[in-house]
Amino acid sequence: MEWPDAVAALGGTSGAWPRLEARYGEPHRRYHTLDHAAAVARDSAWLAEDLSTTDRALVAVAAWTHDVVYDAKPGEDERASAAWAREALEGVAEAHIERVEGLVLATIEHDAPPDDRLATALLDADLAVLGASEEQYAAYARGVREEYAKYPDDVWREGRIAVLERLLSRPLYRSEAARTRWASAAGKNLTAELTHWRRARGDHR
Repeated sequence: MEWPDAVAALGGTSGAWPRLEARYGEPHRRYHTLDHAAAVARDSAWLAEDLSTTDRALVAVAAWTHDVVYDAKPGEDERASAAWAREALEGVAEAHIERVEGLVLATIEHDAPPDDRLATALLDADLAVLGASEEQYAAYARGVREEYAKYPDDVWREGRIAVLERLLSRPLYRSEAARTRWASAAGKNLTAELTHWRRARGDHR
């Protein structure tokens, strides 16, 4: 669902779009761009297609805003994005704003109650890139590294190894549809990158 349609479905006005577009167009971004937000909106719409119009609109707004503030500060970025969404959703009922905020904040730990179908759609879509083709995954990994360019290689390597190990230690996707579509390729992509970084530090496990 596109931004104007989603906001309108929630009773709001879509005038914040130019500011949202400008945020995602910031020069330091390489992966967390408007293309990423659009991909999450598209994939979450597919995963939420059997939900009500209002629920699909909530997921869409959360998808468009979940990385609207991005300064490579995990946790802080998501909280700032949730606050940005609150300010941007002019005319939207408080209950809907709170739901959008909660969905955006769920991306901090990528966790939510198992029966939260809106969060499931958003969180699975946000990780869809992990199950992309090898070429697309490589572009994603390069982009994220460039966004964290302030960190030297050894610090980045250790942090990335920890992230990859954590991702591989648990089920990546919450829904059967997402597991069927992305899980196999995601496991291969993550394992290949983890092997690369372990070898880079001389760890041949």
